[in-house]
Amino acid sequence: MAFAVRLAALEAKVEDCPPLVEEEKYKENTEKLRELLLPPVREVILKSPKRIVKIGGKYVLFRHELRYHNPTAIAIDVDDSMDRDIIVKRVRMIESFEYEYVGQKLKLDAIAVRSVTNNPEKYAKTVYTVVENTTLPLILCSTNPAVIEAALDVISPPHHRPLIYAATKDNWRDMAEVAKKFDVPLVIASPGDLDMLVSLAKTLSEDIGLKDLALDPGCFVGPGGLSYTIKAYSWLRYKATYDLWKYAKYPLVATPISVWMQITGDPKDVMWWEAILTTILMTRYADLIIMHSLDGWVLLPQVMWRFQLYTDPRKPVSVPPGLREIGKPDEMSPVLVTTNYALTYSVVLSDAEKAKVNAWLLVVDTEGLAVDVSVAGRKFTGDRVAEAIKTTGLENKVKHRVLIIPGKAARVSGEIEDASKWRVIVGPMDSSEIGKWLEKNWTSEKIRELMEGA
Repeated sequence: MAFAVRLAALEAKVEDCPPLVEEEKYKENTEKLRELLLPPVREVILKSPKRIVKIGGKYVLFRHELRYHNPTAIAIDVDDSMDRDIIVKRVRMIESFEYEYVGQKLKLDAIAVRSVTNNPEKYAKTVYTVVENTTLPLILCSTNPAVIEAALDVISPPHHRPLIYAATKDNWRDMAEVAKKFDVPLVIASPGDLDMLVSLAKTLSEDIGLKDLALDPGCFVGPGGLSYTIKAYSWLRYKATYDLWKYAKYPLVATPISVWMQITGDPKDVMWWEAILTTILMTRYADLIIMHSLDGWVLLPQVMWRFQLYTDPRKPVSVPPGLREIGKPDEMSPVLVTTNYALTYSVVLSDAEKAKVNAWLLVVDTEGLAVDVSVAGRKFTGDRVAEAIKTTGLENKVKHRVLIIPGKAARVSGEIEDASKWRVIVGPMDSSEIGKWLEKNWTSEKIRELMEGA
């Protein structure tokens, strides 16, 4: 029963129960379980030899109903009209983009290679250049089947499994043949025409037999355009998750990059609209987004919002417990104690680094709760701190036996001393005061006495 409950809550997999997958008598029921547990929105996999990106796989329309799975993949474009040096530079910027936020490293996910020249040979050469310089999966963007096929010949599936963009009302038959030949997923694009989009999805899935599809109803701004875009994406996801409509059960692809063809004038205004449209469609309910801008002020809000949107609302955001180094600590450096709530950890670490202190940071497992809450909920206790000291080997890192705990944890200082046999000093209430507090207190006679007596 316990396993069944965890299975239903998507906290366990069928494979976690060996008899189900190993014993022949359970084979039929195991397949039934797999079918029951399939998400209403099909999961589609893109991959390179070193990276895998999953899009779709959604179970619910609203995040609070369960949680969202498979964070929206963000792809940035290059095109075959660019010089090789520009392509390489841009690809490396995409590959190296990284922003650390509440203990997590936020990155980009894929590269969209667009065909502007409509020349199969030139496009294939561009794709090869991209593959040589990135580990990210690709999206091959062209409505010319010959161009797409030339690129697929270069990258040799199945080591690479790119997404093809796109099949339309004019080329769907030829694009379907290419997708079947190379066994790669295919986007159906029908900007502004949902009836055609659904009709193509029905034809390609039932008549042609393609399973890995994605849908693009089009991205528009301006009077009426933005309203249609939001409604189209919302309707498709609603039909998939609530009505379980099989023609809407595919991942949704959004192209905010299209604003560069819809808006003229100051490039910053276009970038602003691209950022706005990306944020809206990530929320409603795009599984893959193709962008052009590489500026930090455009991308940072997207990766941060994605992180917030795809956290599990049932669980606090946490970082792994353990011992961290701030600056270059030695055996006589102070030991700061904090919880593994992601925001608390990131603020304490940031404030300590800004103060340019050299210290050890002991991160205690409080099940993702902040200091005051974990103290009140008995998650920040003497036993847990003592366990953290033991598992991290802190006793071998420092010669003294003194801990500095947050001011909000003052009430458990005695308990920590009893459990750990270390001396405890109550530090500042706010981590922004760490630098000044250490400068004033760690070299004082009181600390020296504590160190000698510990």
